[in-house]
Amino acid sequence: MWNSSISSMAKCLPTAAALLAAFVPIQAWAQADEITFHKDIEPILQRSCQNCHRPAGVGPMPLVSYDEVAPFAGLIEYKTGLRDRAGAMPPWYMEKDIGIQDYKYDPSLSDEEIAAISTWARSGTPKGDVADAPAPMDFDDSVKWTAGQPDLIVSTNSVTKLAGTPDWWGEIDRVPIGLTEDRYVKSVEIVEVNDVDFQAGTGRDTVGGRYIFHHMIWATSQLDENGERIEDTNTGWPVHEVGRNADIFGPEAGRLLRANSFVVSDSVHMHSNGKDTTGHLEIGFRLHPVGYEPKYERVLLGLGNGVDISIAGNEKDQELHAYTVLAENTKIITFEPHLHAPGERMCLEAIWGYSVETLSCVGYDHNWVRGYAYDDDATPLLPKGTILHITGYMNNTETNPNVPDPRNWQGSGNRSVTNMFIDLGMRVKLSDEQFIQEMADRREELNLGPNDHVIGCPLCLAPLVAPMAETTDELTNEVASQE
Repeated sequence: MWNSSISSMAKCLPTAAALLAAFVPIQAWAQADEITFHKDIEPILQRSCQNCHRPAGVGPMPLVSYDEVAPFAGLIEYKTGLRDRAGAMPPWYMEKDIGIQDYKYDPSLSDEEIAAISTWARSGTPKGDVADAPAPMDFDDSVKWTAGQPDLIVSTNSVTKLAGTPDWWGEIDRVPIGLTEDRYVKSVEIVEVNDVDFQAGTGRDTVGGRYIFHHMIWATSQLDENGERIEDTNTGWPVHEVGRNADIFGPEAGRLLRANSFVVSDSVHMHSNGKDTTGHLEIGFRLHPVGYEPKYERVLLGLGNGVDISIAGNEKDQELHAYTVLAENTKIITFEPHLHAPGERMCLEAIWGYSVETLSCVGYDHNWVRGYAYDDDATPLLPKGTILHITGYMNNTETNPNVPDPRNWQGSGNRSVTNMFIDLGMRVKLSDEQFIQEMADRREELNLGPNDHVIGCPLCLAPLVAPMAETTDELTNEVASQE
């Protein structure tokens, strides 16, 4: 969110000297020619900002025309300069100096683009020649499904949240999905439909002012005669959260939506947005054709710690750790850190044999919970026996604007002022044959040689320096004996 609160910014705002020092190494590029709005800044805004910051968008101010953008030049410089920490814009917090760097749907800015914005803001925001402007973006606000029109839409019951009332957590009414045969799902997307007038000029200041549903942890399941879930018919789905994009499953890893099942959830969080609002959620499923069977099966594993979280008051750089051992060869599709208000950062690490490798480190902002989908040629391919390790970095001090009272000790719990520590990412399991083939495809696609290094694939280069064993068990034993 573009929160222009002076008090919040004052807690984090670096000095002018610090900002200048950060940009000096790359400003030589920016100073070669005058940086102007139409030539240099407008293309950046179109690619990474205007999808939200436009009339009828979720951003609190449009950033389309020069007259709309120029008054916010200083705020834009500050927000983009945060890079990968809470409050940064665009809201993409993947750290660029460690781990895998290839992700799908990445709107982040390069160092050169951040430097250009800084130079433009500090040189009087020159408008430049309109002839240099890119063609304006054409937004179709009648299209609410970013992943494409769903084949099946299921609506929850409507709920009214009154202005000024406290947050609510609880269970929603169970809703039948209406399918009479099992189908596999390509993608799932959830949108909130409510009676908030979010057109320009309504005075809405934040993304939260548009919605009343903060999140929903949900599943689909068939029910018995008592209306209780039948556990072996349960399918879990990605958590719905404010501002979340569609979840698109791998083309060979569709997720099962069973016939005659219901949408079920006993963990919905709703909040007041400052006005009496009635709304509901619409769940859009895009389905694979009848007869489709997935090649890969979903991995169900818990990677997190919700039991003994202990965060002291008035301390920063506190660490939480959690581990799990992979029982199957595993491809990691997404990394999705989930912390709460004091969370600043999470790292994902893979440990195999003597290999200890950081896969991803991500800054965290509880206002923008994001999932990060690895590019197809960058998905970690990990053999069975690999230890996955997540580390959470917590800041419970007054320098964290999300923490209302940093004097308090914090433990685990559902509220934003209590804590969770989980990686909610998607993963699929691979047979030995699939695992070996995936690594062979990776070597061919990336034209790998024996001196190359592949982050997140500890065995990818094994056949380039030693004969490939027939199974990963044999390969594991072979490498272990060599060590």
